[in-house]
Amino acid sequence: MYVDGTVGGGGHAEEICSRLRGPGRLLCLDADDEALTSARTRLAPFAERTFFVHTNFRNLRDTLAEAGWTHVHGVVLDLGVSSHQLDAPARGFTFREDERLDMRMDRRQGFSAWDLVNTRDEEELARVFWEYGEERHSRRIARRLVARRPIDTTGALRNVVVSAVGGQYLTKSLARIFQALRIAVNGELDSLRSALADAVDLVVPGGRIVVLAYHSLEDRIVKEFFRSESTVQTQRGIPLLPSQEPEPRLRILTRKPIVPSEEEAVHNPRARSAKLRAAERRHVGSQHT
Repeated sequence: MYVDGTVGGGGHAEEICSRLRGPGRLLCLDADDEALTSARTRLAPFAERTFFVHTNFRNLRDTLAEAGWTHVHGVVLDLGVSSHQLDAPARGFTFREDERLDMRMDRRQGFSAWDLVNTRDEEELARVFWEYGEERHSRRIARRLVARRPIDTTGALRNVVVSAVGGQYLTKSLARIFQALRIAVNGELDSLRSALADAVDLVVPGGRIVVLAYHSLEDRIVKEFFRSESTVQTQRGIPLLPSQEPEPRLRILTRKPIVPSEEEAVHNPRARSAKLRAAERRHVGSQHT
């Protein structure tokens, strides 16, 4: 019983399904309805093994409960925006097109990048750009953006950033601003924290949690979570009997993150910043799942 929490176009899911035997099953989740449609088509040869749910991976625990799954043997999360979302028209994820500002992964959600850009004050926008994009010109861009509102399209937003930054680092600033807005609109970092906490509870001993991150904010959360769950932690002020010493729940499998080879980065440039981390659920005490 496995979960692909971000099935996207179905690439990872297809590889998992090709290795399943006997009663093996894969639950495919995605917040994007278009991604699910694409994945269903690609995974049609494995129809008897696959199940699809239109939901964000932040709802992992509830989704498994509704599906009647009490445990899983592995969870994979491929974070960030997909190639389909970048390439699909009218989704408003990329500064390379001029489209309505949107950036919603789940289009059932009401709040979009347009709402964020046009309704939040300068201080809040600067915080988003700095906290989620680590953009050093965050205040200048926020000030210029507020002065030029309304900002209706990705092209208009790009022009604001160009006017505020310019220079040789413009492309990086654009990428950071669009990243920051996307993360804020979709609540991506909080979703990741929630999914990791649920996964470590739901994965059986010997099972795996695998996460691919594409920028430092995501990777830092995964790294720190795996580290905290793989070391003994004793709460202050709580006395423990010798037999009650807490045990770590995870064993880290990737001492350093796995990154693409030079050949892979050339073949698939969008993967060049990927970092894969994996951990195995340990047998803790007398726990049986």
